[in-house]
Amino acid sequence: MEILNLIFRIGVVLAVYNFLWWLFMTGLSILRGGRPKLAFEVYFIKAVRYGFLADVIFLFTIHQGGGVIELNDLVLSGTIMLMYFVGQIQKRQDRQFFFNVRTNTNIPGYKEFMNRIKPVFDIRLEVSVVVFALGLLVLFYFYPDVAYNSMSNWFLDSILNIEDTPVFGFIFKVVGFFFLLSVMMKVFGSIMILLTGRQKTTDEFNDRDDDEFDDYTEIR
Repeated sequence: MEILNLIFRIGVVLAVYNFLWWLFMTGLSILRGGRPKLAFEVYFIKAVRYGFLADVIFLFTIHQGGGVIELNDLVLSGTIMLMYFVGQIQKRQDRQFFFNVRTNTNIPGYKEFMNRIKPVFDIRLEVSVVVFALGLLVLFYFYPDVAYNSMSNWFLDSILNIEDTPVFGFIFKVVGFFFLLSVMMKVFGSIMILLTGRQKTTDEFNDRDDDEFDDYTEIR
């Protein structure tokens, strides 16, 4: 139950943190006048966002542990954070595929319009930002004093305060509940793949004639 509670609480933390970050970015966009961001700007901001998220997750894990750094809890928090990052990358890949399909048309001006609103996506930079955030989480474990700063402390305090409010707290707890279900489904799906995927692959390989090759056969 402690594991499920930690997953649920991290789901709430993620929901509130993303809400606060959205407010911050909305204000920044107003100040910038809606000017489109360059790829460098997009991933620099994302690195800052994920870096503070790793910091907040680390501080929250300590808070949950009563002020003690528990390695098991930190590993679980890092794994949940990684699953969240992977899910975000998959969503952006799907969105990128959608825009690529939509721009494949001969309607005058439509392709140019879609290219203007098409989000910036670079899988190498996406992975680099995730590795950066996970690296910070490891750094905080060995040097916990680095994690304590005014910005991260403000984020954590704000998240905990919003979580305790009657209306907004309930909404974010609902989000945390669905996040918990999502994590459990992913874990269950991974277990099923481990239990059935290898056997299925072996059976398909045995059913194939030794002299027959298809497009996916690796020739060494």
